[in-house]
Amino acid sequence: MDSLQLKLCDIQGRLFELSAQQGYDSEKFVPFFMRSEVAKCLDSRYNRMQWAGEEYLLEELISESDGTLLQTEHTYSPEVMYWIGYVYRYWHYYKKESSSKIYRQANVKTMKRNYMMFHTMDPELAIDDLIEIKRQKARTGNSSVS
Repeated sequence: MDSLQLKLCDIQGRLFELSAQQGYDSEKFVPFFMRSEVAKCLDSRYNRMQWAGEEYLLEELISESDGTLLQTEHTYSPEVMYWIGYVYRYWHYYKKESSSKIYRQANVKTMKRNYMMFHTMDPELAIDDLIEIKRQKARTGNSSVS
């Protein structure tokens, strides 16, 4: 992972953190972002959005959302949101997968549920464990596997 990629992980983490600080519904914000044009731009090999700060990215996302990202009381803590955003971007570089594919493997509820266990781990170990959780769920058909 090079320094630019780590910087983009940090920017995405700060974007998610900012969404929490501004009171956006985390369970709406995260899936919307992971499937958004903004996320596709960040997934690109090179895109001008990769040079933008979290405030600009949030503005772009809000305008893309057409009002669906309303503020609400159902907001995760900024610390949890930062970790989720950081890990999702790290996952993109680590596994070379798109944001939308990543989200299908570990949705926002899965990320929140596993935050306490994984947030102090190396991101690669956390990602490998999240992928294994998805595999176990698929194998057993059990949605109660964390």
